Amino acid sequence: MRETFLDKKDNKNSILKKTILKLCIQSGEYSIAALSDKLNASVPTVTKLIGELIEDGFMSELGKSGTSGGRRPSIYGLNPEAGYFIGADFRHSHASLAVTDFKGGLVAFEDNIPFEMESKEECVHQIATATRQYFMNKNLDWNKVLGMGVSVAGRVNPATGYSNNYSFDRERPINQIIYEDLGIPVIIENDSRAMTYGEYLAGVVKKERNVLFVNVSWGLGMGMILDGHLYYGTSGYSGEFGHFPLLDNDQICRCGKIGCLETGASGSALNRMITEQLKAGRASSLSRIFHQQGKVNLNDIFKAIKEEDMLAIETVEKIGNNLGRGLAGLINVFNPELVVIGGKLAMAGDYLLLPIRTAVKKHAQNIANQDTTIKFTKLLQEAAPIGASLLSRSRLLGII
Repeated sequence: MRETFLDKKDNKNSILKKTILKLCIQSGEYSIAALSDKLNASVPTVTKLIGELIEDGFMSELGKSGTSGGRRPSIYGLNPEAGYFIGADFRHSHASLAVTDFKGGLVAFEDNIPFEMESKEECVHQIATATRQYFMNKNLDWNKVLGMGVSVAGRVNPATGYSNNYSFDRERPINQIIYEDLGIPVIIENDSRAMTYGEYLAGVVKKERNVLFVNVSWGLGMGMILDGHLYYGTSGYSGEFGHFPLLDNDQICRCGKIGCLETGASGSALNRMITEQLKAGRASSLSRIFHQQGKVNLNDIFKAIKEEDMLAIETVEKIGNNLGRGLAGLINVFNPELVVIGGKLAMAGDYLLLPIRTAVKKHAQNIANQDTTIKFTKLLQEAAPIGASLLSRSRLLGII
């Protein structure tokens, strides 16, 4: 793509164009008159800016307004064909990839791609190679890729590209290495925040501007949308909900502390609690797998839940109760409009959600909780890669 306003970051018109694109990302489409009101700019100025955005391929005319009577104004919005963004979510033993168009629509998605995430430069090069190969296999034009977002678990500082779990070279963070391999802008993000942003722009969130997203996977993390903005904290390490010292269970957390919420409200906690019961001889449909393999995994547990196994159901309810207590504290502090439950344990469905709601009702202040809704994720396993791709778009446009 030829030089555009994206290359002129401090230009007044460039700032106005980015604001127009941000408004279209948030609300979909606008007439020139409506944009004029939003920008506090004259109609001729907005008309000129829209014309340039259309010429650059970022926007298109979508038709006429549906209002009746008089001359119907033209409506403008993002041009989905302006380019692609790639989102990649990398776990310890697998990866998922999503491709979105410029408007944010999902073009391609694939989950459970075999991949072993390690803190090695070789592993990062493999990320780049696998991403390009996947894109080419979908017969998509690589020259139209505008950016890439990479989602990984653990503490991540997006400003520096540093990941506590996987950065091995402070001079060349993960996103820098992938950029050198692929030649496209690359951002790195914590998985919970990527999921949060995905749900905010493409998932269960409607018009809510204060949202907590709780990622209940092997660990326990959180992302926050506060007053319509993704919240990072001072050093980019916000959202460590799993390490809230809430439980009196003498369990040592992976962080080295005792009594972290994650030790009683996460996939690892669910697995440990069930394993302890199986070792003690508790009857369960999981007993056969445990005796044959010496262990069970989360997929085994979710299958047992579907089969109405009492051990699995009771243990998930304990997890939900602990999580609900923690959420009650967050609701008292943040008074959010919406709490979204996502991550691997969302597969437990109402067996998890009902005890969460019961505990929240019991422990949260009514005045803070009465306007809060608790829902499950809409995007499920797509949340992190879609969120990473949309974050890549927002960073490229300078609107986050």
